[in-house]
Amino acid sequence: MKRYVIDEPGPQATLRLEESPDAIAEAGEVLVRVKACSLNYRDLMVLRGSYGEIKQPLVPLSDCAGEVVAVGAGVDGFEPGDRVAGCFFQNWQAGRLTKDVYGSDLGFGQPGVLCELRVFHQHGLVKLPRYVSFVEGACLPCAGLTAFNAVVPHIARDRTVLLLGTGGVSLFALQFAKASGASVIITSSDDAKLERAKANGADHGINYRTIEKWDDEVLRLTDGHGVELVVETGGAQTLERSINSLAPGGHVSLLGQLTGKATGVNVHGLVYKGATMQGVFVGSKQDFLAMNAFVPQLNMAGLIDDIVPFNEAPRAFERIASGKHFGKVVITTDQSSR
Repeated sequence: MKRYVIDEPGPQATLRLEESPDAIAEAGEVLVRVKACSLNYRDLMVLRGSYGEIKQPLVPLSDCAGEVVAVGAGVDGFEPGDRVAGCFFQNWQAGRLTKDVYGSDLGFGQPGVLCELRVFHQHGLVKLPRYVSFVEGACLPCAGLTAFNAVVPHIARDRTVLLLGTGGVSLFALQFAKASGASVIITSSDDAKLERAKANGADHGINYRTIEKWDDEVLRLTDGHGVELVVETGGAQTLERSINSLAPGGHVSLLGQLTGKATGVNVHGLVYKGATMQGVFVGSKQDFLAMNAFVPQLNMAGLIDDIVPFNEAPRAFERIASGKHFGKVVITTDQSSR
């Protein structure tokens, strides 16, 4: 089989395509023919060496969908022909995040999925909903599940959500918020992206390049009330304005660090508003299964920015690095993936 590996991460690092022996499913394992993989900003950080130290060489990417080819002894619940997706954390079955989950994340702690065949433990897979294509299913494990856990437990009908940017997580969050009956305000530096976001259901768009004090604009759009939920993907340079945008009793789902890690948290703002803030690190297999119940309400096609063939995989990383993408960039292994 063919697979891509990262030999040495760094600012100028590239992927290397290599031939590798076909994987074999042992007891309790499932062999999957990967049909599609999607990229997250995390994958670019891994390639550039800013996410952490890897075990070299590393197969990158955490998110894939594919078809079961074979199952090992003792596998219950999967059979050849099943359409499946891998779980981001292979060891997180249910409940709260615990220490033993760390290191089981695909594409960093464990070898990733940018390959033609991959073996998974049966506990690390979920079946795809029948109405979801492989391309769409490959977007669910990280971006989809992160957005689900950031939005659905914290929002209700007639509330307002603030989303930062138009990457995959934010666009999934837009879909989950609208499916929950909420109003959505979204930010971007690109007016064309804001118009696309509105076409996908956003109620208001704010260009943070032309409106520097975008937290004031959020308050204006909500008649001074603020938003009940912020899905915070920015990090150091956006967190204070996100807190300023909150309504009393509001919540910040803290996901990303696109603008940096170091931040002086506005503790006074949180206390004054009686607000809460919680980090969201993807989710468990049980969460994934719960999310699948929402998927019929989503416009999955509107989440896909570009589809890149397997032999051009480096181009997908370049697309993410450019910042020009709107939603998810997907790599497919063959035409039947679509």
